[in-house]
Amino acid sequence: MAHTVELNITDPGFRRARTVNWVNLGLLYALFYMSRYNFMASVTDLSNTFGWSKADIGVFETVMPLVYGIAVVVNGPIADRIGGKKAFLIGTVGAILANFAFGCGAFFIAKEAVWAGTGIDRHVVAPAEFAHGFDSRTFLIYLATAWGINGYFQSFGALSIVKVNAHWFHVRERGTFAGIFGILIRFGLVLGTSVAPAMIGVFGGWQYAFWVPSALLVVLFVTNYLYMHNSPSDAGFEELDTGDATDDGPGGVSVGDILKKVFVNPVTLTIALASMMIGLVRRSVLDGAWMPKYFGELFNVDRSTGTWHLAFWLAAAAGIAGGFVFGIASDRVYKGRRAPVVVFGFLGMAVALVLFSAVHAAGVGVAATVAVMIVLSFFVNGAHGMIGGAASMDFGGKKAAATAAGLFDGMQYVASAIIGPTVPLLVKHWGWAAWIAAPIPFALIGAAVMARLWNATPGKKGH
Repeated sequence: MAHTVELNITDPGFRRARTVNWVNLGLLYALFYMSRYNFMASVTDLSNTFGWSKADIGVFETVMPLVYGIAVVVNGPIADRIGGKKAFLIGTVGAILANFAFGCGAFFIAKEAVWAGTGIDRHVVAPAEFAHGFDSRTFLIYLATAWGINGYFQSFGALSIVKVNAHWFHVRERGTFAGIFGILIRFGLVLGTSVAPAMIGVFGGWQYAFWVPSALLVVLFVTNYLYMHNSPSDAGFEELDTGDATDDGPGGVSVGDILKKVFVNPVTLTIALASMMIGLVRRSVLDGAWMPKYFGELFNVDRSTGTWHLAFWLAAAAGIAGGFVFGIASDRVYKGRRAPVVVFGFLGMAVALVLFSAVHAAGVGVAATVAVMIVLSFFVNGAHGMIGGAASMDFGGKKAAATAAGLFDGMQYVASAIIGPTVPLLVKHWGWAAWIAAPIPFALIGAAVMARLWNATPGKKGH
């Protein structure tokens, strides 16, 4: 077993190696976000081309989070056993192929759908026509299958990043690390919502919103294969005593020990429940396909307008700020406790959604909607970074960080899978106001759940 040392991050060589490791790992993770949120940003183009209804879009908003959510739980122990680097590279190959296959759907379109009307009254007057034996149903199945496969391999991203960084960051640094984690998420979302759809205009086809991210993933696969290391010992340094919930003792750890460590722990199970509540807020209103649809139907705002890009860039900046504010507060004010800031995050989400409901009811326009979107992004991403980026390392430790991340992230996405079929029904029967208000109870439940862990901190021998 590699020798461990106390917190010793002042060595310039170590800091340099950790930075190189983190940059390569982080950019690859951002591209994972780009290569799954490119669908959200391209949904208007896809709907226009194929004549999709909200229910059709809901298929993808169900398949991706459901497959991802299950896979991230199942693959967590695998990533803990094989190491973060190998798991990340496996996931990268799968994401490359899935995005490429999704874009290849362009070869099966014989004639695009024809639409009439504007806003909520817009409807298809002539359906799309397909080639090579496809019809609207089989084509939808093809794309949904490709996207489900993408979801499976995307699951290795969050698992790998926390698995690797659990070896490189002390527990007293991880709140701040979660802020950096938030930068990656928001940077990836900006790549997905602005850069990926811009490729549609540059190259003249929706498929390039999927092919360009696929090509970029190839580049980052190479750099991570060459320069990313699982742990300090792999890079020629001594292992760090990270101060987390890692079990002492030589040798590895069995899958059974990993599962017991995470799935029989009331603290990790409580955090997983809170993560479900984040998913029901985050994926329904902020980061799913529905916000772009809302902007399009109510304000005629899409990727071709400056308002679209400004909205998502400002929301990204607010998410980054939330990650750092929450992370630094958890490290310095609450001495490594994550629950207090997550409680504040959930309460902030509830307030932001109430404001969103009021803005929608008043019909005051797109600027006010963007403003509440920015506020919501601050609180959602601050809380998400604490659970996904810090708590998984704290309470999983170096040996079970990926499994803990899998549980937390997986429960978030499994819960959010109900959003796909639910939002079309809500909007159809009660309008967009119901879509805005529906997540408010989940934010309040999340606050109550995390309040129970107010004083919880990781321990060397358990909790």
